[in-house]
Amino acid sequence: MKPELWKTIKEEITVWRLGTLPGITVIGLVMIARLTGLMQSLEWLAFDNFLRLRPDEPRDEQIVIVGINEDDISTCTDFSLSDHDLAQLLLKLQTYKPRVIGLDIYRDLPVNPGHNELVTVFQSFKNLIGTEKVLPDEIDPPPALSTEQAGFADQIIDSDGKLRRSLLSIPTSKGYKSSLSLSLAAVYLGQHRISIENGIRDHAAIRFGKTEIPRFFANSGGYVRTDAGGVQVLLNFRSGREKFRTLSLYDLKSDKFNPDWIRDRIVIIGITSPSRKDLIATSAIESIEPAPERVYRVEIQAHAVSQIISAVLNSRPLLNTWQDGWEYIWILAWGLVGITIARLTKSPLISLLVVGVASCSLLVFCYLLLILGWWVPLIPTLVVLTLNGMKITPLYQYDQALRSGIRAREALIERIFAKIHNGPLQSLAKVLKLVRDKDLPMNDLLLELEKELEKLNHELRGIYEFLQREPIDEETSLYLGKNLVLNLRDPLHEILYQVYNSTLEREFPCFKTIKIKIRAFEPLNEQALNIEQKQGLCLFLEEALCNVGKHATGVTRLEVTCSSSEGWYTLSIIDDGLGVNSSREGWGTQQFRNLARQLKGKFRRVPLSLRGTLCELSWPIVKKSSYF
Repeated sequence: MKPELWKTIKEEITVWRLGTLPGITVIGLVMIARLTGLMQSLEWLAFDNFLRLRPDEPRDEQIVIVGINEDDISTCTDFSLSDHDLAQLLLKLQTYKPRVIGLDIYRDLPVNPGHNELVTVFQSFKNLIGTEKVLPDEIDPPPALSTEQAGFADQIIDSDGKLRRSLLSIPTSKGYKSSLSLSLAAVYLGQHRISIENGIRDHAAIRFGKTEIPRFFANSGGYVRTDAGGVQVLLNFRSGREKFRTLSLYDLKSDKFNPDWIRDRIVIIGITSPSRKDLIATSAIESIEPAPERVYRVEIQAHAVSQIISAVLNSRPLLNTWQDGWEYIWILAWGLVGITIARLTKSPLISLLVVGVASCSLLVFCYLLLILGWWVPLIPTLVVLTLNGMKITPLYQYDQALRSGIRAREALIERIFAKIHNGPLQSLAKVLKLVRDKDLPMNDLLLELEKELEKLNHELRGIYEFLQREPIDEETSLYLGKNLVLNLRDPLHEILYQVYNSTLEREFPCFKTIKIKIRAFEPLNEQALNIEQKQGLCLFLEEALCNVGKHATGVTRLEVTCSSSEGWYTLSIIDDGLGVNSSREGWGTQQFRNLARQLKGKFRRVPLSLRGTLCELSWPIVKKSSYF
């Protein structure tokens, strides 16, 4: 691997490490907050809103609710539904041949008149499922019904008072009990020759045919260390305004309905009267009026039955969740996306825009997954994405500004040294050469030293005065000595010509023997050259000419050209002097090799066959863009 590439890779790793450490810290803190349950309520809120925002589904025609409303109760004796009224209702419903009837009304005690009449009805029909309560404050099922004809109506409410899951079965002191919804679904699906069995992937789960109902666990979805006793399932409520057909007791008595609505259907009887307060809180579906975020308990039973039979018969998705490990990998991945956004964006505004687009994409993706039956973490992923995308951006920008300042400082040092190298250091080298020349008479030596030192003093003062100018002048100007300052924004061929003339006017010994001077500076396409590269080309020409003036002993011919050929520009300096053969590369040669790499070109300095030296820098021609 090339040293420059390895250096770039190491610098990039260092930059990434700068934002990765705080980013991983943010991800870790969010994960800890989720593990401790601090985000549970927010995840529930997002879950409920996504369920409520789903597209409307068609009404489930397999289920009919017979709701005993306020008007029905007011016509009953003592404002209660007596056993006689209930017996008459059940007898009339049986005439329309429903597949199964669920009674979501507790009847552990007689409500006279008509108790014996209701017992006779219970004993006469086997497609009746009564209701009991098995959790604290137990309520027995109707005594006249067999054990198989009873299902509990208990619901598990979350700590915020909302319902999101359904309890399907639970072990009790009287044996294993099934819910009313599961019992109704089992009878209905039994007519399709689909029986209830244990799961295959999860042996403790419930399965109907090939459909295995995903079991709820303590940490499913947004839940944290929740009681997952018995067999529970997340409720995938039906969406839409009219989810089930609802008939009142008055509708049945007055025959204001189509008998086909009941034939071979699941009929669930329950209270739909606000005064009885038989309500359950949920914000996942539209609530009844005037009770905000409340639905009747009988509707919950209908949703619980509907999600089972619709999944088995119509392939409607049930709600699944990932295992804990995959959920935290998901959060980690979006946290890393936030770090990447912070690293690649150039400003807070762009970062805000990209984070906004990414957050919207995350929202839409999680929403689509929920429609398909998968509840994935949303709130923690949004938090790590936003915090890492926005909070780490200033850190990266500060580091970028710091690095830019360092690079600018290094470039300034290089420019200053180039000025010193091509001016005062050349004069100093001449002074040292005079001191080492023992053949020169003392008086002549002192005169020459005084002259050169005066020149050195003038050059150093000239550089100082140049550096006192405004920074913008320093960046776009090139100081050549003798108060000559070139504007690097001028055409390159004109600047090179000025460098050529200025350098040859300097008092180098070998310049005095040159008899033939050939120069040609062709206008160039400077589209791909920046100011720094133009300055580098000028310094290359100056340094190459200085080398000729100092070392090309006996030179008589100097050829300097800048031209194009076969897709390349070439700046060439050729002399016929003896030169100096040395394998050691000086500062100038190293700089020119760096310049060649910047230009994606090549540099060479080679002795010619008889005598002389070729110093050449070439770079590819960049064609002008064409617009159509």
